[in-house]
Amino acid sequence: MRKTIALAVAAVALTGCGMLPGQQGGGGEEKQAQQPVAEKATTEPIATASAMEPATEQSAPPQQDKVIATRESRVTSAGQSGQARVDITALKRQGKTVILNWTVTALDGRVNMHNGMSTGTLNYTVDAVSLIDPVNLKRYRVARNGTGQDSQCVCSDTQGQFLNKDDATSLYAIFAAPPADVTKINIEMPMMGVLTDVPIS
Repeated sequence: MRKTIALAVAAVALTGCGMLPGQQGGGGEEKQAQQPVAEKATTEPIATASAMEPATEQSAPPQQDKVIATRESRVTSAGQSGQARVDITALKRQGKTVILNWTVTALDGRVNMHNGMSTGTLNYTVDAVSLIDPVNLKRYRVARNGTGQDSQCVCSDTQGQFLNKDDATSLYAIFAAPPADVTKINIEMPMMGVLTDVPIS
């Protein structure tokens, strides 16, 4: 089994992450108008988290052994097709941020992690993963280290990752933290679908 852990960019002093359009909420998030979250799941622009410190290289946040949520799905991306399982191994508050760790394992066929969880074909990250708070109707996008076109997500690099049967890769992404009273949240992942009621520790 092959595991790949990407390098991360330090993330501090996050301001809010993007939400569905509507009334402005506290902390920089946008509160969704009274519509189901799923209606605009793939149509909203990626928002950014600003006020980040200059990028420095460090090890990715450590994975936990305990699986807190899992889902299997048949995935097809960029001509690659296979059965995959995602295991959420951590969703942990750390100051004003939440760190999400997960592992994707190929069960058969060939699974494209190269750009399968990104917002574009030339984007080799997992920046299309998002957290959805169904109670407060808010969506949290992956944090970024700036606001311009050259900003980068604070998340795993997946370039060159094509998983064959029994291969696995460990990934992470950092988000602005939801309110303290939110103890469970939904995780939306391209290719894999939505994992519901994932506990935040």
